[in-house]
Amino acid sequence: MNKTVSSADTAAPGPVEQKIASLQDWRGETLRRIRMLILEADPEILEECKWMKRTNPSGVPVWSRAGIVCTGEAYKTTVKLTFAKGASLQDPAHLFNASLEGNARRAIDLREGEEIDADAFKALIRAAIEFNLDALAGKARKKAG
Repeated sequence: MNKTVSSADTAAPGPVEQKIASLQDWRGETLRRIRMLILEADPEILEECKWMKRTNPSGVPVWSRAGIVCTGEAYKTTVKLTFAKGASLQDPAHLFNASLEGNARRAIDLREGEEIDADAFKALIRAAIEFNLDALAGKARKKAG
């Protein structure tokens, strides 16, 4: 069962914190920093782990608000942050460096030792949330009208 938690839920480590703790190398540190930036950008964002399978029993960290904002996957040589609607977002700092050919998604691949521009990343998180909220509002207007 996936447990959805907000940053206000501090009773026990949630699935995302557990996933991060299970990564005992630079990937865990990178995801920990990314998680902190995401929560700074929107303290009310929901986080959970999805897509559990035998080869990845703890699943994939997912941050959502009115839809998926981004996921955080740890691979052998990269931490990949995939934005579900990244192709629709402005990226003035050019953070997106992977999955550039798709019609919907965009990703940021971080390798060991690489840092991300914290302010630009938080702006991208906020833009993704705004995009999701606008899309949700548009659906509600369409349904009402």
